[in-house]
Amino acid sequence: MDSVTMDYYEQMCDTDEDDEESMRIYEGGHWTWDEKIQGLNFVSNNPGTETIAVKLPKKPPTGTIQFRDNIDIMEQMRFRRRYQRKIKVGQLDVVTLQDVKDIALFTAPVTLLSPKLINLLHIPTTERFIRALIFCCQYYLQIAEEMANRMKEQDTKIRTPACDIIEKEYRDNLADVRLLVAKEYCTMIMGGADTRRFHHMGYSKRKHSLSDRDARLFEMLLRMCVQIVWLALGRKSFHHIELEVNRIFKSEIFNATEHNLRTGYISKMSKSERNVLLGCVKQGFKLNTCSPLMNEVMCERNIDYRLLALGVVKYPELSPRLKYMLLAIASPEEELMNLGVTVGVLGMHRSLFDIMLHPLPPISAKSKLKSSIPSGVTASTKSASSISQKSQNRIIFPCIMLPPKERKESYFPSEFPIDRETPRHCSEEQLYRWQCRLIKLLRPRYSSCLHRSSNYPDSIPMK
Repeated sequence: MDSVTMDYYEQMCDTDEDDEESMRIYEGGHWTWDEKIQGLNFVSNNPGTETIAVKLPKKPPTGTIQFRDNIDIMEQMRFRRRYQRKIKVGQLDVVTLQDVKDIALFTAPVTLLSPKLINLLHIPTTERFIRALIFCCQYYLQIAEEMANRMKEQDTKIRTPACDIIEKEYRDNLADVRLLVAKEYCTMIMGGADTRRFHHMGYSKRKHSLSDRDARLFEMLLRMCVQIVWLALGRKSFHHIELEVNRIFKSEIFNATEHNLRTGYISKMSKSERNVLLGCVKQGFKLNTCSPLMNEVMCERNIDYRLLALGVVKYPELSPRLKYMLLAIASPEEELMNLGVTVGVLGMHRSLFDIMLHPLPPISAKSKLKSSIPSGVTASTKSASSISQKSQNRIIFPCIMLPPKERKESYFPSEFPIDRETPRHCSEEQLYRWQCRLIKLLRPRYSSCLHRSSNYPDSIPMK
């Protein structure tokens, strides 16, 4: 899109300035949560000012949730102007996890969003959790494709003892990568570290268990994570990602995605594929069956104890394998490409993608499109999206190359380190933008009334 067309859409977006003017009434205060009305209260810092309340839906949907994928140019310009992360002076213009989260939040249905979910997505533990999930799904798809090719080669090649060694290495790598997700997930469900305020028994864990609300919050988080992982992996293999994420979190019995799609992909796997891809599976009674993530933590195998606190505890010495995993889940995105670490599109230059992180076509395809359009006519959304669809077939990020395990076993030291890694704080500016957008979207649907505010840990200071 040329500069003239871009300026035209920028001017068209200026017609929505009245929406921004309406948000100025919320300056000089903060938002709090009211348990009685299940809604947000705006508390002004000026004494004597009345409180504005906005009610939220009591029960978010738990069925099929559709995100918007075909965003028109007007919406893209509005997103870039108001909600896209702004590059600071001296900062590299690369794709970060915040960029992917911003697109997922912008395209999510309003019924899925809630203040708790937005706050939960902007804490360091959840950032490590999502980074580890992207890393895990990318490596799973990579190994699944490799195993499918190996099974095809068995028709013309003889299986040797070296095949068992290679497949055992794949299985161990997948188990360690799943463990990176499992340790963060355990922290979240137990309410540890910065997730205490989201615990189902309250911040001090002394209230009655709100299991229904907790289940719905994590159901929304899981659906949001599937969308984030799909975006971070270049919009490829959505159903594979959704099936695998639901399987490792809910087990095969409670995999709602598999029950809806009825693919039967596990039954179609060979014995070798199941041993490599499914990991540590322990079947039990339906209600007592643990998810594969929990099984990885409690699996009877040699697990390096440093994996269980990677990114949280600062270890004095790490093997090249553990350093690679640490960089994948906790290092700044600006350093990923220089260090040779692959986590989807994270760390790649944003100039390689459009506003909604669609991979841009090569320069030759761009020139062909420009030459085929008459002068004075801009490219349509359909033609641009078709070229973007073709560009998705090419590999946009390299494969994961995990360093091998150390031959010597790691024993427990005489004393464990107590120093903690410096947490990477999320963008408070983006958090504030998405909370304000949620309030702006909900105000036309829910009536406003006057209520007294109540203190809640999730209050957001207004800037």
